[in-house]
Amino acid sequence: MYEILLVIYLLAALGVIGLVLVQQGKGADMGASFGAGASGTLFGASGSGNFLTRMTAIFATVFFVISLILGNLSAKHGEETSGWEDLTAPAVEKVVEEAESVPANSDIPQ
Repeated sequence: MYEILLVIYLLAALGVIGLVLVQQGKGADMGASFGAGASGTLFGASGSGNFLTRMTAIFATVFFVISLILGNLSAKHGEETSGWEDLTAPAVEKVVEEAESVPANSDIPQ
Protein backbone atom coordinates (compact mmCIF):
# COMPACT_ATOMS: atom_id res chain seq x y z
CA MET A 1 0.00 0.00 0.00
CA TYR A 2 2.91 2.33 0.74
CA GLU A 3 4.28 1.95 -2.79
CA ILE A 4 0.87 2.62 -4.38
CA LEU A 5 0.46 5.79 -2.34
CA LEU A 6 3.98 6.84 -3.30
CA VAL A 7 3.15 6.48 -7.02
CA ILE A 8 -0.08 8.46 -6.61
CA TYR A 9 1.88 11.08 -4.65
CA LEU A 10 4.39 11.39 -7.48
CA LEU A 11 1.65 11.70 -10.11
CA ALA A 12 -0.15 14.35 -8.06
CA ALA A 13 3.10 16.31 -7.69
CA LEU A 14 3.75 16.16 -11.43
CA GLY A 15 0.12 17.15 -12.08
CA VAL A 16 0.39 20.22 -9.85
CA ILE A 17 3.67 21.24 -11.48
CA GLY A 18 2.28 20.78 -15.00
CA LEU A 19 -0.95 22.63 -14.31
CA VAL A 20 0.82 25.56 -12.69
CA LEU A 21 3.18 25.87 -15.64
CA VAL A 22 0.31 25.77 -18.16
CA GLN A 23 -1.67 28.55 -16.47
CA GLN A 24 -1.22 32.15 -17.43
CA GLY A 25 -0.09 34.73 -14.94
CA LYS A 26 -2.22 37.59 -13.65
CA GLY A 27 -0.39 40.04 -15.92
CA ALA A 28 -1.57 38.18 -19.03
CA ASP A 29 -5.17 39.26 -18.33
CA MET A 30 -4.36 42.88 -19.13
CA GLY A 31 -3.42 42.09 -22.73
CA ALA A 32 -6.41 39.77 -23.15
CA SER A 33 -8.82 42.48 -22.03
CA PHE A 34 -7.76 44.64 -25.00
CA GLY A 35 -8.27 41.77 -27.42
CA ALA A 36 -4.71 40.56 -27.80
CA GLY A 37 -4.39 36.77 -28.05
CA ALA A 38 -7.92 35.88 -26.99
CA SER A 39 -8.82 34.34 -30.34
CA GLY A 40 -5.99 31.79 -30.27
CA THR A 41 -6.94 30.09 -27.03
CA LEU A 42 -8.22 26.54 -26.88
CA PHE A 43 -10.99 27.06 -24.32
CA GLY A 44 -11.98 30.60 -25.33
CA ALA A 45 -11.21 33.88 -23.63
CA SER A 46 -11.83 32.73 -20.05
CA GLY A 47 -12.91 29.10 -20.34
CA SER A 48 -9.60 27.55 -19.34
CA GLY A 49 -9.30 29.53 -16.13
CA ASN A 50 -11.98 27.68 -14.21
CA PHE A 51 -10.96 24.24 -15.47
CA LEU A 52 -7.26 24.69 -14.75
CA THR A 53 -7.94 26.29 -11.37
CA ARG A 54 -10.22 23.45 -10.28
CA MET A 55 -7.82 20.76 -11.49
CA THR A 56 -4.93 22.47 -9.70
CA ALA A 57 -6.97 22.59 -6.49
CA ILE A 58 -7.88 18.90 -6.81
CA PHE A 59 -4.30 17.82 -7.47
CA ALA A 60 -3.02 20.02 -4.62
CA THR A 61 -5.58 18.54 -2.22
CA VAL A 62 -4.65 14.98 -3.22
CA PHE A 63 -0.96 15.87 -2.86
CA PHE A 64 -1.53 17.33 0.61
CA VAL A 65 -3.67 14.45 1.90
CA ILE A 66 -1.33 11.75 0.60
CA SER A 67 1.69 13.57 2.05
CA LEU A 68 0.00 13.45 5.47
CA ILE A 69 -0.81 9.75 5.06
CA LEU A 70 2.73 8.90 3.92
CA GLY A 71 4.18 10.88 6.81
CA ASN A 72 2.00 8.98 9.24
CA LEU A 73 2.90 5.61 7.71
CA SER A 74 6.63 6.31 7.66
CA ALA A 75 6.61 7.54 11.26
CA LYS A 76 5.14 4.24 12.44
CA HIS A 77 7.88 2.21 10.71
CA GLY A 78 10.62 3.67 12.90
CA GLU A 79 9.14 2.82 16.30
CA GLU A 80 11.47 0.93 18.60
CA THR A 81 9.98 -1.41 21.14
CA SER A 82 11.27 -2.03 24.60
CA GLY A 83 12.21 -5.43 25.97
CA TRP A 84 8.88 -5.68 27.75
CA GLU A 85 6.83 -5.63 24.54
CA ASP A 86 7.56 -9.23 23.51
CA LEU A 87 7.01 -11.34 26.60
CA THR A 88 6.61 -14.56 24.61
CA ALA A 89 10.37 -15.05 24.23
CA PRO A 90 11.88 -17.10 27.04
CA ALA A 91 14.16 -15.29 29.46
CA VAL A 92 16.75 -18.10 29.31
CA GLU A 93 18.07 -16.88 25.95
CA LYS A 94 18.95 -13.51 27.40
CA VAL A 95 20.82 -15.08 30.34
CA VAL A 96 22.81 -17.31 27.99
CA GLU A 97 23.75 -14.34 25.81
CA GLU A 98 24.94 -12.37 28.87
CA ALA A 99 26.99 -15.33 30.12
CA GLU A 100 28.71 -15.72 26.75
CA SER A 101 29.67 -12.05 26.67
CA VAL A 102 31.67 -12.32 29.94
CA PRO A 103 35.33 -13.20 29.27
CA ALA A 104 36.58 -16.51 30.68
CA ASN A 105 39.46 -15.00 32.71
CA SER A 106 37.37 -12.37 34.49
CA ASP A 107 36.88 -12.13 38.25
CA ILE A 108 33.11 -12.54 37.93
CA PRO A 109 32.01 -15.99 39.14
CA GLN A 110 29.86 -17.99 36.78
